[in-house]
Amino acid sequence: MSDNPTGLKGIEFIEYCSKDPDMLYKLFKEFGFSRIANSENDELVFYKQNDINFLINNKKNGHSFTFATEHGPSVGSMGLRVEDAKKAQEVAIANGAKEAKGEYDLPAIYGIGDSLIYFVDRYEDENFYKSLGLTDESKQELVKHKGFFRIDHLTNNVRKGEMEKWSNFYKDTFGFTEVRYFDIKGAKTGLVSYALQSPCQTFCIPINEGTEKHSQINEYLEEYNGPGIQHIAFLSEDIVESLKAMKDTSIETLDIDDEYYAEVFDRVPNVTEDHKELQELQILVDGDDEGYLLQIFTRNIIGPIFIEIIQRKGHHSFGEGNFGALFRSIERDQMRRGYLK
Repeated sequence: MSDNPTGLKGIEFIEYCSKDPDMLYKLFKEFGFSRIANSENDELVFYKQNDINFLINNKKNGHSFTFATEHGPSVGSMGLRVEDAKKAQEVAIANGAKEAKGEYDLPAIYGIGDSLIYFVDRYEDENFYKSLGLTDESKQELVKHKGFFRIDHLTNNVRKGEMEKWSNFYKDTFGFTEVRYFDIKGAKTGLVSYALQSPCQTFCIPINEGTEKHSQINEYLEEYNGPGIQHIAFLSEDIVESLKAMKDTSIETLDIDDEYYAEVFDRVPNVTEDHKELQELQILVDGDDEGYLLQIFTRNIIGPIFIEIIQRKGHHSFGEGNFGALFRSIERDQMRRGYLK
């Protein structure tokens, strides 16, 4: 079997489904995404920032409408770049995937939670998005980007006992490889996770399942009404500048306790950014002798979905050293919302 059986090249787009698209328009503008084009009736809108492409679908029928009805504001599909779209679909089906008929003239299969995975081989064609019906540029709104240049990873939450099934789906269908296994415990809740890397090595897909009834994973599954994408990580060129640019927006990030910063720079001594500024911005730090990463997480902002912002400086893990502080912060947020007692 090939190491990259579908000829995977990366992520082309993420499609959001919502019956209230105005909320998403405002949110993505605050994140520095420009509105590029829309369909004639505004049922499909295209936002872009560097190599991150978002579609917002609020059609009144089809897969996206059904998905939004079931899950609320959600991620209903993604488009993956491949060498040959039809061949990629055929290989995926031969490897166990289920064929899907989506809303676009693109080969597709079903993914986690009956979301769709489209195969795109025209990703270098400047007319590709017009072929999806995005022909109206009269409402185009270009804004200054916030330094996000591609998607680093997409984390999925699944039901207890299904993590291995869906990990095997990505391994068998696409040739993903497992790069990390986590067993994370907070004060009151926990989760286990497989982190999978794409064969093109341009993005990762971690898959989580909860270990307690009131874990953050189970809260997500209850609100989302099933498994799906928990968060999307934007890769930043300079996370400090990205957050400064977001200062006057409505986007809220998780609070990190002060004791975290009392020891983190001893644990990761090679950080060159101003330590006080990182603490003021609530940025988390993790790393080793070879490098480090900087990361921050928003509160839930698209239903139960949140956004991570991450900058990598020679470090390719997921911030395991921050999981304790992050879990404490999430549990505080759950208690604030009354989900966790």
